[in-house]
Amino acid sequence: MKRDQDCGKLVKKKRRNVDNFRKMLRKCGLFLIFFMGMWINGLDVLADSEKGIKEPEGLYAQSAVLMDADSGRILFAKNGQEERAMASTTKIMTCILALENGNLDDTVTVSAYAASQPEVHLGVREGEQFCLRDLLYSLMLESHNDAAVAIAEHVGTSVEGFADMMNEKAWQIGCSQTHFVTPNGLDASDEEGSHHTTAEDLARIMKYCIMDSPQKKAFLEITQTESCQFTNVDGSRSFFCNNHNAFLKMMEGALSGKTGFTGEAGYCYVGALRRDDRTFIVSLLACGWPNNKGYKWADTKKLMIYGIDSFHYQDVYREIDPGRITVFGGVPDGNRLNGPASVRTVVDTGGEQKPQEQAEETENGREKKILLRDDEEVAVSLEKEESLGAPVSKGEAVGTVSYMLNDEVLFTHEIVAAESVEMRDFEWCIKKMADIFFLRI
Repeated sequence: MKRDQDCGKLVKKKRRNVDNFRKMLRKCGLFLIFFMGMWINGLDVLADSEKGIKEPEGLYAQSAVLMDADSGRILFAKNGQEERAMASTTKIMTCILALENGNLDDTVTVSAYAASQPEVHLGVREGEQFCLRDLLYSLMLESHNDAAVAIAEHVGTSVEGFADMMNEKAWQIGCSQTHFVTPNGLDASDEEGSHHTTAEDLARIMKYCIMDSPQKKAFLEITQTESCQFTNVDGSRSFFCNNHNAFLKMMEGALSGKTGFTGEAGYCYVGALRRDDRTFIVSLLACGWPNNKGYKWADTKKLMIYGIDSFHYQDVYREIDPGRITVFGGVPDGNRLNGPASVRTVVDTGGEQKPQEQAEETENGREKKILLRDDEEVAVSLEKEESLGAPVSKGEAVGTVSYMLNDEVLFTHEIVAAESVEMRDFEWCIKKMADIFFLRI
């Protein structure tokens, strides 16, 4: 009896041990699953960090650009070179040309053609007179189409003449894929083609308006005005304009901008923002159609935030010693009778620089600051002559140092000869031998 009881206890004990072992295995399994999950998640995080900063996704605009306004470098583009209608964003070019070629106190007489322009319009009448300054506020704050034509006819004699001025200015500032037909951006065509631009070219025009034009201060003053009131010249009618650029109140540092819409162009926008020492421009074309007015603001904020968070100025200056270059037929180093001839070279950092470079002398030496994405690095490439033929003049260009971002050359400096090397000709040899002979005597 006792033996049977002992056997029963032993069986129960073994069962408990088996159960405990199974529980331990389950706990180990759960711990192993947890550990593997954490390890895999860590690999994902590491992989994401190695991919670098992500570019904006899910933009509504069919064409979009983010530009560094200081250098004109494109920081992000979505179909940036596709030609599209640009609606009333056209008016930034109309405004800057009027500022550069007209007088703000000029009196503008309205033609029948100007008075016939469709909405959105100020409601001017044929023969009515306005101050050019007031029409520019009407143009940029309310985007009035009749004001645009009146301005164009005053500054360019005719709409066609003003369009020629617009196209000439576009070409001068590097817009090779832009064609202007109208001063207000209404869909139109002529023998040269349709009224169009690209997101890249539109950003270039805004850069010119706020950064490069001699009238940039006046342009910013007009486009930043919240509202204004004016009358026609004889004071018989009064007008009130509100600024429809909602972006000015959306983000700290918003500088300027212009909206636009036509049935062909869709909603368009070009705007600028300055934050700290950086100035960004966003241009959007075909950013939705009714009823999606808000798309352009969402895209603008997304691109501006990407620029602010991801791009900062970095000092990319590198101390470079290009070394020496062999000079065939030159006077040997040290002015000896025999031996190799070579010339010392240096990088000429005082020469002409491309606009992407902001270089300055500091207490600690020279700096070259470039607006770069935080995960970008600039590579330095050196190319110089392998050998030269005598004579060599001091300051003679013998190569280049290029600062490159991916395949884009940001700027270059010349490598120059730091000294002159004379030719080792018969006359020099005779003179050198004579010097040696008299020294020995």
